Amino acid sequence: MTQNRELAVVTGASNGIGFELARQLADRGFDLIVNSADEERLLSAADDIGRQTGANVQPLRADLRSYEEAERFVGAVAATGRPVAVAALNAGVGRGGAFLDTDLEDEFEIIDLHVRSTVHVAKRLLRSMAAVGGGRMLITSSIASTVPGSFQAVYNASKSFLQSFSQALQNELKDTDLTVTALMPGPTDTDFFRRADMGDTKVGQSGKDDPAQVAEQGLDALFAAKNKVVAGSLKTRAQGMADKVLPDSLEAEGHRRMAEPGSADR
Repeated sequence: MTQNRELAVVTGASNGIGFELARQLADRGFDLIVNSADEERLLSAADDIGRQTGANVQPLRADLRSYEEAERFVGAVAATGRPVAVAALNAGVGRGGAFLDTDLEDEFEIIDLHVRSTVHVAKRLLRSMAAVGGGRMLITSSIASTVPGSFQAVYNASKSFLQSFSQALQNELKDTDLTVTALMPGPTDTDFFRRADMGDTKVGQSGKDDPAQVAEQGLDALFAAKNKVVAGSLKTRAQGMADKVLPDSLEAEGHRRMAEPGSADR
């Protein structure tokens, strides 16, 4: 890696928003360490970003749901000997369906990746950033963090954790040279809904935001040291405003209409 470029780390970078965050960070002059659990897609993404931008991109495969893998990941970042200027913690997974019907292991996967691994990697990287005088962290939350997630109960709850966590860190660090920004996308055109088995839902069939637009708005907010940003289309941002005032019962019912299995046909 070239020493005249700052270093950025992006998790969940093999596709979707994470890929765009990594690509756009490279466009903004950063070297990259990119992570995913899917080695084949990660290597392809790293190669694509390097060819498109001319940046030095180091792929680092690790399944961050595992404590040992997360430790190996942050250890490999530290082993570069370079300070991390930007960290985008974006790794995520979803599972749709009624809570009584979904597999417990699928729910634990969401919790382990969104909650445990984010706390783990944030703890290690923020301490390293503090030791060298500063840095910026972007945590991918979701507009779902503001809504009780009927038929995505654990997913939305995990995103609520990330939202609260990021805002608490922002306040704790306000008198330092560290910043934390929460990225809150709405439904985005990625593999999420297919992988979450939500293809037969209204939200799965509805129009989606452009991941490049979401990433750009997220990075703009990051470099402006904003504490959070609802990113995406005007429709998504309007939904974010509405979610601030609607009662939970109405929000849960609205989410039900969009996320209940089979709702695409109703």
